Amino acid sequence: MDKKPSISPDEPKVKRGFDQKVFVNRSLTLENIKCYGFDMDYTLAIYKSPDYESMGFELIRDRMVSIGYPHELLRYTYDPTFPTRGLVIDTTYGNLLKVDSNGNILVCSHGFRFLKGEDIQNYYPNKFIQRDDTDRFYILNTLFNMSETYLYACLVDFFTRCSRYTNLLKGYQHGDLFMSYRSMFQDVRDAMDFIHDTGSLKERTIKNLEKYVLSDPNLTILLTRIKEVAKVFLATNSDYTYTEAIMKYLLESNVKTGSPKRSWRSFFDLVVVDTRKPLFFAGGTVLRQVDTDTGKLRIGTYTGDLQHGTVYSGGSSDIICDLLGVKGKDILYVGDHIFGDILKSKKRQGWKTFLVVPELTKELNVWEEKKNLFEELKRLDIFLAEIYKHLDSGSRECPDITAIQTRIKVLTYRMDMSYGQMGSLLRSGSRQTLFASQLMRYADLYSSTCINLLHYPFNYLFMAPPVLMPHEAASQISAEFKLSAEASQLR
Repeated sequence: MDKKPSISPDEPKVKRGFDQKVFVNRSLTLENIKCYGFDMDYTLAIYKSPDYESMGFELIRDRMVSIGYPHELLRYTYDPTFPTRGLVIDTTYGNLLKVDSNGNILVCSHGFRFLKGEDIQNYYPNKFIQRDDTDRFYILNTLFNMSETYLYACLVDFFTRCSRYTNLLKGYQHGDLFMSYRSMFQDVRDAMDFIHDTGSLKERTIKNLEKYVLSDPNLTILLTRIKEVAKVFLATNSDYTYTEAIMKYLLESNVKTGSPKRSWRSFFDLVVVDTRKPLFFAGGTVLRQVDTDTGKLRIGTYTGDLQHGTVYSGGSSDIICDLLGVKGKDILYVGDHIFGDILKSKKRQGWKTFLVVPELTKELNVWEEKKNLFEELKRLDIFLAEIYKHLDSGSRECPDITAIQTRIKVLTYRMDMSYGQMGSLLRSGSRQTLFASQLMRYADLYSSTCINLLHYPFNYLFMAPPVLMPHEAASQISAEFKLSAEASQLR
């Protein structure tokens, strides 16, 4: 195992471990970046899992009971092994779906019951969904969605097993009351909005920051070093009061004895709260100044130049560029939300993007442990190609590949279960998930934490690996199979 890379300039440099690497989809030169932007929640502020998700689950579960849902729901507690990010809720049939980039279904569960074969086809005859049908299908893109994902599964599980309710195709019947999957979903969404809007989730977090928020002293080092070579801004959807509490904890509580005390705001050239992303990357909202003593917004629209130490509310990505005097191509924006942070900043503004994927640490660990299963999947794929190699449209021979197909299913299942009940965030066997395809398409860089930027010089060239198209890879695969066969004969 590689030694942890040194952060102190006085210590010798050593090889980066996998968990300390930044991964590349599109080549990017840090030397050309004139401005670094950061989201806060799940980016600079990493919430501790599963404690944070469990707290969110309890708050929305209790809210559901308070508006009239059965008290038996209080028996459910959060199980971190079940949900994964990037799942899709089918609000018509109440199913949780894991799909690929084209909408093909990889995994399907109804409550906690995983459906197979014909059961899936009863709902989806082509094992396919029109994921662009946003009225029906809701994609659970953020880590904030984890608790509501699990609560929705709990609701379906409870009503399916409760003898008081009759199971129907699109919901449950109890006397003259019909509980549709769509209305249940909307109630869960409303409960989630309630705990955010009323501040109950934030209050619980602030009261026990050490339990719920990871404090890494390397964050101050990272921001200090970036500010020496580029401009830095913070753009968060959170309000000022919550941002102040979180950022003080992250940047002011880790000061070494004897070091001068700095305000957290001094680490940034610009701080913008209440950004309302993804609207922030389109028309945006009115830019207003925040009174940092009271947390209240000052009246009117701010139209002046950038004032250091001032906190702003609202605005847009265009206003950010104007205030900082930078263009979109000069900005590297770091965030965790594939849609609100990465996709919109890339498509609408042309910003360079860095996606924070906290789950990547677990994904890498499992991959290292189980990559032999994936290698076997690849070998089976090559073996299948060889079986049909000398057959054409005139052949009447019908090779029996039943055993190979069964083995592929077994290997895929074993790989998935290594990650959790819903499998990997990024793949199912050899097939990539919708989340993985979006990550590859819209994130120039990605890593488990933005702290990993510390392990690279600020003139570093991130080079994307060459990607072979299927027709280019065909000869390489054939050569690998030939070498493997020759090696077997030598043995």
